[in-house]
Amino acid sequence: MSQVETSRNNQDNQDRTGTGPDDEVVRLPMPSDGPLDPPAAWERLRARCPVATVELPSGDRATFVSRYDDVRALLSDPRFSRPRAGDDTARLSADGSGGVAADASPEYTLAIPETGEPHLRWRRQVGRYFTAKRMAALRPGMARIAESLLDDMIERGQPADLKAALGFPLPVYVICDLLGAPAEDRDRFSHWSDAFLNVSRFSKEETGAAFTEFARYMSDLVAAKRAAPGDDLLSMLIVESTALPEAERLTDAELLATGMGLLVAGHETTANMIGKMAALLLADRSRWEQLLADPSLVRTAVEEVLRFDANLGGFGMRRYLSEDVDLDGELLPGGTTVFCGMSSANRDDRVFTSPAEMDLTRSPNPHLTFGAGPHSCLGQALARTELQVVLDVLLRKLPTLELAVPVDELRKVEGLLVGGLREVPVRW
Repeated sequence: MSQVETSRNNQDNQDRTGTGPDDEVVRLPMPSDGPLDPPAAWERLRARCPVATVELPSGDRATFVSRYDDVRALLSDPRFSRPRAGDDTARLSADGSGGVAADASPEYTLAIPETGEPHLRWRRQVGRYFTAKRMAALRPGMARIAESLLDDMIERGQPADLKAALGFPLPVYVICDLLGAPAEDRDRFSHWSDAFLNVSRFSKEETGAAFTEFARYMSDLVAAKRAAPGDDLLSMLIVESTALPEAERLTDAELLATGMGLLVAGHETTANMIGKMAALLLADRSRWEQLLADPSLVRTAVEEVLRFDANLGGFGMRRYLSEDVDLDGELLPGGTTVFCGMSSANRDDRVFTSPAEMDLTRSPNPHLTFGAGPHSCLGQALARTELQVVLDVLLRKLPTLELAVPVDELRKVEGLLVGGLREVPVRW
C-alpha cells in the first residue's frame, strides 16, 4: 500500500468519508446561490465528509476531496495524473460527448506523456519558455494590446461587455503570438477550445468534428514551422529539439498535442479569469477603491482573486489512482477517479485566515488554483502576468469602472469543464 503524506490533527480524522453530510447524494457540479458564490456544500464536506462519494452527470460515481492538505497531497504525488485512454475512469458525459479534457477517450488522444521521465522530459523542454523572466519581457506588449482593446471599447460606448472586449481577445493575441498562430483564426480557436472542454454543450458528433478540425489545423501549423521556423515557441521547440539525442526529441505528435493544449489553456482559462477578476473586484466597490488608492496591491490582489474564485469549474482537477492510496487514514483503492476540489481547498480555514473574506493584502497566499507538484500549470507565469497587466491598465484607464447589472444577474458559463461568466457588463 502506498502512503500520501499529510499533516493534520487527529481530530480531523473523524467523519471523513461517505456520500456526503447526512448521507445526501452529492452531485457534481454542485449548485451555488449566486454566480460568484461558492457552493454551500463545500464547507459541509470539509467539516464532515472531506473524502466524499459523488455522482457525475453521466451517473458514474467518483471521489471528491475538499480539504487543502488532501488536495495538495494528491496533486503533488508524481504517480498520479489526469486519466488516460485505457484507464477505467469515471465518465463525465454519459453519451461520450465529453471533450479531450473532460473524458479520456481513445478517439481523442493527445501524445503528451503524463507520468515518469517522459513527462519530465516534455515539461523541461516546454517549461523553459514559460519562466517568470520570459513572461516579464512580454509585459510591455501585453499592456499595449490591453490599452488598445480598451480604447476600442470606450469608443464603442457604454455599457460594454468587458469579457468580449478585453477578456477574450487579449489572451488570444498573446498565445497566438507565442505559438506563431494567426490571431485572425480566433473564432475558430474559441469553438475548438469549447469542444475540447465540453461536458454537455455539444453532441458527440460536434465534439469529434471539432477535435478533428483542430488537430488537422495544428498538424499543418507544426509542419509549416518545421519547414520554415520563426521566432515562436513551436519553432524554437522544433529547432532546439534537433540538437538533442533522438530519443529525447519531441515528436510531431507531441508538438501537435503541445500546441493544442497550450492554445486551449492559454486563452480559455485566462479569458474567463479576466472576466471573473473584474466582477469580483467590482461586486464590492470597496475592493476597487482600495486598489485605486494603492495600485501597488495589484500583485497580491491577483493572487487573492485566484484563491477566492469559486467558479474555476464545477468539478475540480481529476486524478486517476493507478494503485491504492492511504489518504490520511482513508484507503482509496486503485482504479478510483478522484476530483481534487482546488477551489474548496482554497477556502479551508485550516490554512487560510478568514477564508470567506477577500483580503487584497493576503500574503503569503499558497492557493492551489494552478495545482501543485509535477503537474502544476505550466503557464501560470503567463496567466499571472496577463491578469496583473489587465488590472493595472483597467485601474489606470477606467477608474470609474463599475458593473452595469446587479451581481446576481451575471450568468455563468455552463456545459464546459472550466467555469466563468458568459458576459461581464460594465459602464464607466
